[in-house]
Amino acid sequence: MLTAVKNQCRVCLLSLKYNMMREMLNKTTFLSNVGFMILNNAAFIVQWVILFHLKEDIGGYTMEEVMLLWGLAAGSYGLARIICARAFALPELIIAGKLDSYLVIPKNVLLSVITSETNTSAIGDLLYGIVIFCIFCFRIDRLLLFLLFILTGAVIITAFALLMGSLTFWFVRADVFGNHMVMSMISLSTYPDGIFHGMTRFILYSIVPVGIAVYHPVHMIMKFQLSGLLLVVGYAAAILAAAVFVFYRGLRRYSSGNLMEARM
Repeated sequence: MLTAVKNQCRVCLLSLKYNMMREMLNKTTFLSNVGFMILNNAAFIVQWVILFHLKEDIGGYTMEEVMLLWGLAAGSYGLARIICARAFALPELIIAGKLDSYLVIPKNVLLSVITSETNTSAIGDLLYGIVIFCIFCFRIDRLLLFLLFILTGAVIITAFALLMGSLTFWFVRADVFGNHMVMSMISLSTYPDGIFHGMTRFILYSIVPVGIAVYHPVHMIMKFQLSGLLLVVGYAAAILAAAVFVFYRGLRRYSSGNLMEARM
């Protein structure tokens, strides 16, 4: 069992390595994608500086907490897209019948699919998140929590994207709904949860799990509670297990595209 897990981890790392090497063949394009993503994210700092000059807090958040929110959101999304970019493109593979090439190789199908591609601009997101934390929120006792919550956030975002993408196995045009849900989660993760109330707030902590992925970790970093940490880690494990289960149940319904190709 441990040997199998170790082999799968080695395969994933090799896949990430070769994906990065392929993307870096054109260094100018690679560096441009990373740089422009950092600049795009940094532009929003001006918006928040102006808003906090007009008001002391927004939704109960100070400038430090908003920057921590952005750091976690950008870092989690970036890490998810670096390692598991294909989880966000699963509907396209299902609709076009492009899963065939993953079914014939002697590796874990799900891991082979989601790690078969990386997104270079996502490196800019990850770097931006870390830099923002270091500039606005850095404290030694917060660093490990920040890195841990980037990891759990990436797991939750990836699992949610996988769940939404797997709906395509059952429903026509579920890809549109799934993409909207994932993008809504990403967009909402950059706004303080204090501005949401009632049913909207309930949805953000349940149906669209941005609350557990980003909001709750921000509160835990600012004021640590062991129960809160266990909640985030437990939820990440639970939604990942649910995503894996739904994917493999849906895979039984998959219709081959009869593509004559193999992945090396």
